[in-house]
Amino acid sequence: MGLRRREVAIRIALQRVSRAAVRVGGRTVAEIGRGLLLLVGIGREDGLGTYDRVAEKVLNLRIFPDETGRMNRSLVEVGGEVLVVPQFTLYADVRRGRRPSFERAAPPEVAADRVEAFCRALEARGASVRRGAFREHMEVELVNDGPVTIWIDTDRM
Repeated sequence: MGLRRREVAIRIALQRVSRAAVRVGGRTVAEIGRGLLLLVGIGREDGLGTYDRVAEKVLNLRIFPDETGRMNRSLVEVGGEVLVVPQFTLYADVRRGRRPSFERAAPPEVAADRVEAFCRALEARGASVRRGAFREHMEVELVNDGPVTIWIDTDRM
């Protein structure tokens, strides 16, 4: 369907985790227990407007097991946490050559504000959100529970 006018281009690699942490320079800057690790990329063709819709989708996806083991519970229902890690490389274009192009990613100063706006949209819905470090070399450690990994792209919502 493509982006509608005034919507944000956002890509998320969502991973259900039993724990996750981000370190910068050997120091832990964020960590969570059971919940979701969100690797978040912001696209260049970007307006404002869908953070609320994406936050609702993320928080209400039924991807946690119920008492029978079936994926039937949301993050909200299990009381999980969220770790948001900015990741411009989600917009890598590898169609030509061997070096990825990142031309479709938003510039860092724009992306930082939009990742923060997304975090605030999650928090406005009651989520406990921790953040990775923007424009830093991060070490991300996680235990993928399942494994469950889901790709969310507003260009395809």
